[in-house]
Amino acid sequence: MTPPATAAPAMSPNAMPQDSQANVDIMSVITRGTSWQWMLLLGLAVLGVAQAAATLAYQTYVGLGIAGYQAPVFWAVYIVTFVFWIGIGHAGTLISAILFLFRAKWRNAINRSAEAMTVFAVLTAALFPLIHIGRLWKFYFLIPYPNQRGLWVNFKSPLIWDVFAVNTYMTISIVFFFVGLIPDFAIARDRTTGVRKFIYTILALGWQGKSGQWKAHNRTVLHLSGLATPLVLSVHSVVSWDFAMSIVPGWHATIFAPYFVAGAVFGGFAMVMVVMIPVRRIYGLEEYITDYHLENMSRFILFTSNICGYAYAMEYFIAWYSGVEFEQTSFWLRAFGPYWISTWCMITFNVIFPQLLWFKKLRTNVPFLFVLCFFINIGMWFERYVIIITSLSREFIPAAWGLYIPSLAELSVLTGSFCWFSMFFILFLKGGPIIAIVEVKELIIHEKAHGGAH
Repeated sequence: MTPPATAAPAMSPNAMPQDSQANVDIMSVITRGTSWQWMLLLGLAVLGVAQAAATLAYQTYVGLGIAGYQAPVFWAVYIVTFVFWIGIGHAGTLISAILFLFRAKWRNAINRSAEAMTVFAVLTAALFPLIHIGRLWKFYFLIPYPNQRGLWVNFKSPLIWDVFAVNTYMTISIVFFFVGLIPDFAIARDRTTGVRKFIYTILALGWQGKSGQWKAHNRTVLHLSGLATPLVLSVHSVVSWDFAMSIVPGWHATIFAPYFVAGAVFGGFAMVMVVMIPVRRIYGLEEYITDYHLENMSRFILFTSNICGYAYAMEYFIAWYSGVEFEQTSFWLRAFGPYWISTWCMITFNVIFPQLLWFKKLRTNVPFLFVLCFFINIGMWFERYVIIITSLSREFIPAAWGLYIPSLAELSVLTGSFCWFSMFFILFLKGGPIIAIVEVKELIIHEKAHGGAH
């Protein structure tokens, strides 16, 4: 597994830790006592989830009237956030599966956190179709099962497409995530005692590191990578068709599938940076997540940012070139109508700011990367907001136009979704190795054997 020959080595051979030291350093995140930073972040996340749960319970009791829904906008913050979290989940599959198939070894230090992020992001996204329908207990109408009433789901509904896409992606992501963890669970089993040792013994599934087990494990990871790779393209394409299959101005476009996929990878990589930079600093993992890894991720962010910028420009060009007044008006109002702030935040954060990554010094400047990626994620949420809200609020008949303003209830649930995601990730820091120990040790041994060459 080799990156381009011109790339700098991930670690200087003189500065590299010993392969046995990797067990100690990475497992210390789990075995050391809980720090005040971990407790504070977990407490804030739990409080955020609790307030969102209370808001959701109240909304369920009194109805969706407390949301900001107003004709003609009935797909609002909940659907925007659903699309956002589905997009965030794509970076994990890209890093773990596609870069694995391309033998890019630099993925080894970040793939575990990206896989965890994928699973937690999809679990977060899966909540929002249920929240959106209002009556949460009616979710079983989305499940395609035969019953005595002869009632089948409506396969023309985009919500049904999402059920298939999200559940397929979630299943493969969880299996991929767990299979990769098995050898590391065995390391954790051998380095812990008591209840933890018992739990890790069960999760390790009898792993002893025998040649037959390694052969089966490598073959499974390869097959799952080949299976997961098409999902990166298909899942967010299906989500984009929720919109593109309609005739709403600004939605009815064939560019949506590649546009959404590129945006998902872009936002996903930015989220990996946002969660890993603090972990790297707090737990002293700079020897494993190096400037080399940050620079490669920065290059991906710059590349996908340019794709998103091209897609934004093509949307406006196609609207102008079509000569269709409805399309032209829709895009004009995006930039200069009542939602102009959202549109320009999207363009500024997603296209203009990332151009600073052309400078090598900024590609390895940790504080800059954290701030940039934080704003990129804000910009990606605004991208979905602009696509959904502006098109619905300004359709064909001016007399039916309306102005949508998110309610406090929706913003509360939105905040709670970030806390929900963060809560799972923070708990995982103490439950499983945040860096793939076995893969990093393999890289260290390889570099020593080849004098630092990949």
